[in-house]
Amino acid sequence: MSELTGKERVQKLFKKEPLDTMPCFSGQGAVVVQAIDKMGTQFAKIHTDAKLMAQSAIESARMFGLDAVVIPYDMAVVAEAMGRGVSLYENADGVIYPTVPNKWKTLDEIDIPDNFMTQGRLPMIDEAFKIIKEEAPELAVGAWVLGPFTMAGQIMELDILLKGLKKQKEQIEAFLTKVTDITVDLVKHYQELDVDFISVRDMGSGTDLLSPRMWKTLVGPNLKRVFDAITCVPSVNHICGSTDMIIEMMHECGADALSVDQKNTITETREKLGNDILLFGNFDPYATLCQIEDQAEVETIIKKCIDDGLDSVWPGCDIWPEVKEDNMKTYVKTVREYGKKASPAVGRV
Repeated sequence: MSELTGKERVQKLFKKEPLDTMPCFSGQGAVVVQAIDKMGTQFAKIHTDAKLMAQSAIESARMFGLDAVVIPYDMAVVAEAMGRGVSLYENADGVIYPTVPNKWKTLDEIDIPDNFMTQGRLPMIDEAFKIIKEEAPELAVGAWVLGPFTMAGQIMELDILLKGLKKQKEQIEAFLTKVTDITVDLVKHYQELDVDFISVRDMGSGTDLLSPRMWKTLVGPNLKRVFDAITCVPSVNHICGSTDMIIEMMHECGADALSVDQKNTITETREKLGNDILLFGNFDPYATLCQIEDQAEVETIIKKCIDDGLDSVWPGCDIWPEVKEDNMKTYVKTVREYGKKASPAVGRV
């Protein structure tokens, strides 16, 4: 058979259909400075212009042979649309992501506008999706949203949120329910844009911060509501940090695939969940792609991910844009070649 396109490869992966080789893609940011430099623009500009966002995503994928693109790039988008403002660092030459300058400081201050989907940069991002689908039909197109708990930490100071769990438990739970409603609206919207997959990133909810009991109460039920709302496209439940103790609860949320970072013990996760679950992860993107000097070491890291039982080798978080070109090439090449053998949940043609 002829070689599959990236879009076909990713679509077949989520259907658990036999593949020619393991897809190489991510549900986190994967824009790289090499693509931005080739375009003759700056990192600060790709967050505010639909054409630049689309081109940077496409160029990053094509330059290194990735199977998919995923946008947006920063976590401030929704908070900005809610009126919390955004710091874009437009005069910065290096890599500085937009941040939220004005988080709500008390529960009483919170006032989420009903028309937030039409505010800030959200309409611009919709236009970027349209451009990508028109100009790169060979690539799978992914959207990502923050999970409710992590999004709550973008619009309200996280330490206040956590302290409120003791004294204002009912108010905090009601707030998280409202944020979950917002997340549901977002994933429904991206389904309507006909993306190929949606990654829900409740990355701030690992057991480094929350106990498994708190996760079961505060995070799990809200994530389940989000995944119940994703009915038309494949979904991924991604959580950073320590997830060994909550991996079964993550699976119970109902996503089509689970994504974890390097703190997860993949071999143990496979034993707990079995071989029929799509499992993505779990290398440290900054250390592997930006710091390591020896490509043989990069190859070893990626091969271990595959040997441990992953169905696609995903970075544990966003790929930091300032990758070493040779490391990025080694990552993709190793996935392509070593990934020709079947993974636990997906066979090979």
